[in-house]
Amino acid sequence: MMALLAAALLLGGCWSAREKRIIRDGDGLLYVLQVTDPDDSVVLRATSIGFQTAMIGSKPYRKLCERMLLTVRNPENEGVGIAAPQIGINRRLVAVQRFDKSGEPFEFYPNIRIVAARGDSLAGPEGCLSVPGMRGMVRRSRDIDIRYLNPLTLRDTIERVTGFTAVIFQHETDHLAGILYTDKADSLFTR
Repeated sequence: MMALLAAALLLGGCWSAREKRIIRDGDGLLYVLQVTDPDDSVVLRATSIGFQTAMIGSKPYRKLCERMLLTVRNPENEGVGIAAPQIGINRRLVAVQRFDKSGEPFEFYPNIRIVAARGDSLAGPEGCLSVPGMRGMVRRSRDIDIRYLNPLTLRDTIERVTGFTAVIFQHETDHLAGILYTDKADSLFTR
């Protein structure tokens, strides 16, 4: 029985006490982890685990999404995407502003993976909420396929994404593997 419980936890079967505390404590902005803090860096460099289907749509999941959205849209430190590890939860979840859709909405992508990249990689400027005061030139594909668990249908979905939005997806999914844009940058500079 204990082995089954341990396996379920490794596969992302339920929320940990730490995750519940982060989600539950407060109603507003979440603390964004910074590479300048050694304890934060440990979390930012960890590999994230996936969600079990039953977790999607749960009260903790909905509150996590609400608070991540408030955090990434904070006018004092606004971004175009955020990954769950940036707020201390090592789960495969990103929020991305969809510049390729009408109204440029933020959307959430649980269990996301990039499954294909096409064309030449082009260098472009990037920054990160977790890397204050820095920017860098990073080579990214402008044509990718993403696979994720659709939160509305609870089915695996593959979608083609192009342009700047594809760059955002690559940046955010790197966080899920403990990779920061500074690891891939051709050059770095202060803002």
